[in-house]
Amino acid sequence: MPFSQYWRLVDILARMSLRADATKFVLGYIWWVLEPMLYVAVLYVVFSVILVNRAPDFLIFLMTGKLAFIWFSKSITLAGSSIVNGRGLVGKISVPMSLFPMSMVQECMYRQAAVFAFLFTVLLFNGYAVTVTWFYLIPLLIVNYVMILSLAMLAACVVTVVRDFSPIISLAMIFLMFTSGIFWDVRALGDPAKSELLLSLNPLAFILDAYRQILMYATPPDMLHLLSVGAGFGALLCLAVLLMRRGGQFLALKALTS
Repeated sequence: MPFSQYWRLVDILARMSLRADATKFVLGYIWWVLEPMLYVAVLYVVFSVILVNRAPDFLIFLMTGKLAFIWFSKSITLAGSSIVNGRGLVGKISVPMSLFPMSMVQECMYRQAAVFAFLFTVLLFNGYAVTVTWFYLIPLLIVNYVMILSLAMLAACVVTVVRDFSPIISLAMIFLMFTSGIFWDVRALGDPAKSELLLSLNPLAFILDAYRQILMYATPPDMLHLLSVGAGFGALLCLAVLLMRRGGQFLALKALTS
């Protein structure tokens, strides 16, 4: 299948899924922004009101980290079950297995575009100026997308082969939510060496911190570190695509018999 035709099919599936999902609710497309903001509101009440976090910019800090994390977690979780959920189509026509996780990632990307637009509006409303540092969002978003896509492809493979991995992925997302600096600053651990170690060992923590450095503090991220993360997940993406191409028939069979 030519890449242009493949990409059009991915985009069509993503848009169809978005429209079908929007028709289920009275508020429709508003839920694209409302749902993640409800997550932020719950966490803000817990960490700011109940646990009394006195940081003056804690709401913006929380929004910047949590909204970026939701893009990551939701894309991978949905993509993990995408081949199994698409077994009706798998049984009728021959399509690349990567089409299913790719369409889920594309759907989540459309949602995230609206979420980021809302986040940027909130930042501007709260006095955070647009600076030239915002140009660093371009490579950051590309690396973030490559990270999501590579893990989404792998998640789709392992969940199709062994369905038990689906709840494990959900548990992994909870683990990452608490260890990636969403509610706390990875740079405020007291020991700079410990902070650097966490940013080195947890690529997601580095990505979330980079969003905050750019948007809140007008500070460029460590570009060498960002490029190394991008290269690592780029290699992982190539491996995932190769696995799906070589094992396409096996994945289709597993999806149909699950």
